[in-house]
Amino acid sequence: MDKTEQDYQGEHDRPLGTYVRILAVYGGVVATATVAAAVTGRRLPERVGLMDLGLMAACTHKVARLVAKDPVTSPLRAPFTRFEGVSGPSELKEEPRNTVGELLSCPFCIAQWAATGYAIGLVFAPRFTRLAGAAMTAVAASDWLQLAYAKLMKSAT
Repeated sequence: MDKTEQDYQGEHDRPLGTYVRILAVYGGVVATATVAAAVTGRRLPERVGLMDLGLMAACTHKVARLVAKDPVTSPLRAPFTRFEGVSGPSELKEEPRNTVGELLSCPFCIAQWAATGYAIGLVFAPRFTRLAGAAMTAVAASDWLQLAYAKLMKSAT
């Protein structure tokens, strides 16, 4: 791996070994959920309907932003990131200090984990998962309405 990592990164710092460990954790979570589903007799949904897909998409978006950017969740990111300022309404800009910080401060990276969690939830606790998804979807919609309202107020003055 060392030669491959050196050849890949060139003059850049790309910690492929750490990425492999993160991928292993992700794969382990999926494998564990798969085995647990088989052992407990849980079955995958026959299909994912449009309503579930919509809830999953909006919930994934909101959870990813909440984990990666929200000021209230900054204590979870603090050991792995450095505060740099505000990046938008109720969002922080943080510089990752390590690979875990890179994962935790990237809403695009966290989205995969959030969507996977939602999918696992549909297998083990579909009613609760849909309720939590609906709540996070409502929060995401409220965020958009708050931004639209602020823009309208600004244009009215």
